[in-house]
Amino acid sequence: MSTDAMAPLLAVRGLSKHFPVVSRGLRRRQTGVVRAVDDVSFEIAPGETLGLVGESGSGKTTTARCVLRALQPTAGEVLFRLPDGRVVDFARLTDGALKPLRQHAQMVFQDPFSSLNPRMTVGAIVGEPLLIHGLARGAELEERVAEVLRRVGLEPAHRTRYPHAFSGGQRQRIGIARALIMRPSLIVCDEATSALDVSVQAQVLDLLKELQREFRLTYLFVAHNLDVVRNFCDRVAVMRRGRIVELAPTAQLFAAAEHPYTKILLSAVPSPDPDVRMNFEVGRELARLDAASG
Repeated sequence: MSTDAMAPLLAVRGLSKHFPVVSRGLRRRQTGVVRAVDDVSFEIAPGETLGLVGESGSGKTTTARCVLRALQPTAGEVLFRLPDGRVVDFARLTDGALKPLRQHAQMVFQDPFSSLNPRMTVGAIVGEPLLIHGLARGAELEERVAEVLRRVGLEPAHRTRYPHAFSGGQRQRIGIARALIMRPSLIVCDEATSALDVSVQAQVLDLLKELQREFRLTYLFVAHNLDVVRNFCDRVAVMRRGRIVELAPTAQLFAAAEHPYTKILLSAVPSPDPDVRMNFEVGRELARLDAASG
């Protein structure tokens, strides 16, 4: 195997994002900072799916947005390998330098309705990235939009409709089509299935797996549903209070988690086995863990 094939597609090094705490009143002064993400590091290999899990407020989504530079990191590196082999640091690039590179890293958002412009047709929504980057126009644009709609399980005729005419699962397929039309190397899925019914979740996850095999996509999969992560991700990073507390292959983490926080999270996952009791004392156990860690 070549060195390039073994090199990570994405390498995050010491990533931090701090938000200032400002006092109220006329003289607004910074009184502190919230360390939403604090010295996070991980790598994702080409074609791999890394799950990023943790309770609400743990820093998962902030990390994902910093990776794609939807938020400017406070510190750290976001090293991304381009198709030509060059490695660039998304964290340090200017907006102008970053714009032409955004086609290689796209996002699928949590809410499949609010992430779509209700005043634009499906064809305009899906084709807009191609227009912004000057990659297609006219008949070629229409052809590529129709092709990607078919690939995500929608009809080309749907391109003249508006988002409100579709179900939640169909709207999420539109979001996936919008990301896929750029032929990216990396797709960040930010809770991409959490707003969907269970049966629809399964369909969307199957679609994501098919697309990954066909286009050799790499996923950063942000989620709180551990059952979904167990079946979808190759490795899992567990976040708490802005830090990664454990990172391991999925099977290893679910079979023999090492960090107390990971064990508490796993103990709260419902099991179909009637002999396995669900942990209803998660809040108290987390409070004890906080007290023990100071």
